[in-house]
Amino acid sequence: MQRITIHDVARTAGVSLATVDRVLNRRPGVRAVTVERVEAAVKALGYTPDVFAANLAKRRLYRLTFLIPNGPNAFMTDLRQEAERIASRVAGERVALTVQDIDAFDSHSVASTLALLDRTGCDGVAVVAPSSPEVRAGIDRLTLRGVPVVTLVSDHPASARAHFVGIDNMAAGRVAGRLLGRFLAGNRQGHRARIGFIAGSLGLRDHAERHGGCLEVFEELYPDFEPVRVREGRDDNDRTYDLTRKLLVEHPDLTGLYNMGAGNRGVIAALEESGRAGEITFIAHELTPYTRSALERGTISALIAQDPGHEIRSAVRVLKALIDGQPILDAQERIGIDIFLPENLPPVDGARKADKTTTVDAAPAALPRRKAG
Repeated sequence: MQRITIHDVARTAGVSLATVDRVLNRRPGVRAVTVERVEAAVKALGYTPDVFAANLAKRRLYRLTFLIPNGPNAFMTDLRQEAERIASRVAGERVALTVQDIDAFDSHSVASTLALLDRTGCDGVAVVAPSSPEVRAGIDRLTLRGVPVVTLVSDHPASARAHFVGIDNMAAGRVAGRLLGRFLAGNRQGHRARIGFIAGSLGLRDHAERHGGCLEVFEELYPDFEPVRVREGRDDNDRTYDLTRKLLVEHPDLTGLYNMGAGNRGVIAALEESGRAGEITFIAHELTPYTRSALERGTISALIAQDPGHEIRSAVRVLKALIDGQPILDAQERIGIDIFLPENLPPVDGARKADKTTTVDAAPAALPRRKAG
């Protein structure tokens, strides 16, 4: 079927192209009766504007800024690489996507970065936002300056952000709780299951929600599980290594472990050095070369993951829709929660194979090699 164009609308309504353009863009200077004729033609023909073609004709440029944490977090590195790769691809669609580094654990720094942005330099912002009053205020002020803001990976619902792109982190935590319960069923021999928790920081909303969701499942389904207080490793591998090593010493009867953030290389190294890898049920987040290898070895029992490429593409689509005043397709933008076991790991592409060969085997050696105790 041939696409309905603005020419068809003008012909049906008996008006000029300029008049149709005025009506569609809500510009003044058109009589009410003419507006009604154009709108009736639009409805009868089922016409939908070709936003891309219109923006191309107007030479419109979408200037998007993505604020993504730097540091050793492998998932954030993947997220940044996806953003840079997609930036090259969408440049031909008149989208200028810029990636700026932020420190997710420094709320004042993130707020200062938001304060420097306005409509003279960007049309839309996606940010991995720490949950703090400073960042909320920064998002609110940027929105008031006319720049739509999308939160990425970790939400800030109390702010004026226009949309959240990421998984349901409460649901992800509940998945972790259910996995721990299933893996540990029948293996406790009458003893209470003691579960350790590691987070980057409970000041990060996604980590806090995952912790809360997991505890909900324990309360509902596994009341004999005994959660240990959360250790915060700031997503740093060396720090998380030390925390995990001390956790294993303080709780020799630990049966389960849930890392809600990054720093998985540190947890993996500590478990494997202790000789308890595979004995302790370890649930982790995000599929990276390091976690893939540990899952295949049996150090990690199961991985909960999200697709960084889908999240970046979704954020671009959502920001463009917000800028154009178009509806957001919720079904298209819903980010799924993946669960990986060794049997259903996706294939590794050439780049990942090379990355895995050169970095994964070397990673544990870069961490402190100390005996527990």
